[in-house]
Amino acid sequence: MQSLYDFIRRHPTGVDTFWAVVLLGFSLLWVVSAGTVGGSALGYGLVALLFSLVVALRRRAPEKMLLLAVGLGLAQLALGLKPFMADFAMLVIIFTVAAHDGPRWASRLALVGGLAASTLSQLRWPLEETNSGAATVFFTIIMTVPFALAWVLGDSLRTRRAYFAQLEERASRLEQEREAQAKVAVAAERARIARELHDVVAHNVSVMVVQADGAAYVMDSSPDTAKQALETISTTGRQALAEMRRLLGILRTGEHQEAGEYVPQPDVGQIEDLVEQVRGAGLTVDFAIEGSPRPLPSGVELTAYRIVQEALTNTRKHGGPDVGASVRLVYFDDGLGLLVEDDGRGAPQEMYEDGGADGRGHGLIGMRERVGMVGGTLDAGPRPGGGFRISALLPLKPAH
Repeated sequence: MQSLYDFIRRHPTGVDTFWAVVLLGFSLLWVVSAGTVGGSALGYGLVALLFSLVVALRRRAPEKMLLLAVGLGLAQLALGLKPFMADFAMLVIIFTVAAHDGPRWASRLALVGGLAASTLSQLRWPLEETNSGAATVFFTIIMTVPFALAWVLGDSLRTRRAYFAQLEERASRLEQEREAQAKVAVAAERARIARELHDVVAHNVSVMVVQADGAAYVMDSSPDTAKQALETISTTGRQALAEMRRLLGILRTGEHQEAGEYVPQPDVGQIEDLVEQVRGAGLTVDFAIEGSPRPLPSGVELTAYRIVQEALTNTRKHGGPDVGASVRLVYFDDGLGLLVEDDGRGAPQEMYEDGGADGRGHGLIGMRERVGMVGGTLDAGPRPGGGFRISALLPLKPAH
């Protein structure tokens, strides 16, 4: 049964041609059984043939077949050929045009022609069995109903197809939007992980390099200082591994048991520990807090920690020897202010002219992205008296 249905769907014109031949056969049988002869028989036969053509080509050229059907109906009225079996094609073409998603004039013409067909037929060939006007009107209405039903069914089918097409288009559009949103989410997550990895690697590895250089320099002259430097390297390495494990665990959730063993996200409370770590690496840092400390949104706390971390890392990388830095946290009523300054020689000019890309990293770019995500502002550049300054204002509420 399914194969037959598929065949019908693949060959609609062939199916219509089959039914056209059937209609033509029955129409010719009616002509023979009615005993028509001469010109009338020839006229009926020609009309039946043309109506069969209407049925055969109804889906290939619906508007043209409708005009042909209208012309055949008018020709029957003019030649006095009474309605017969072939006129069933009028119902078929009315249904087809109403169901076809074509010009609306064709659908309206089909409706008007169908409603007028019965009335014109009664005017041309009135009933001989009765002289009652009421009976004539009733019979006319009864004969009009099939034409009206054919148009209503066809138009309902067209409306339903258009509705389902709209649903499919909407579903396709929503699917494309979901795919686009998924791509944006993936890109944002990749950028976030890249920023986290940069901050972790740049800061901790920088501390380890400084400590390793110092340990190698004083290994013979001051073993205790070298030992302390090695301990700092070990502690910093463990901290870097813990943060790396947290980031990789996000990517491997459910793959390994240890993937769920995350460390807490850094916050403002850990900035003081960060400053102490940097001091232990040999950098002089002045740290102060102004205002009343209070809980902040997690995004703001992480952003503040990473800004201070990256700023101190840049100071250690670009500040030169004997550089000193200061870190200020200011709690306002509607936000958190950060000010990180150093008195070194400052970062290369291209670091702040090109937005933070110096060919070796993207520290300032990452800062600006983080601050932008929480709706804050960032100002980075050289100090008038020398050195480098980074100031940021992080609002308590994200930007809309």
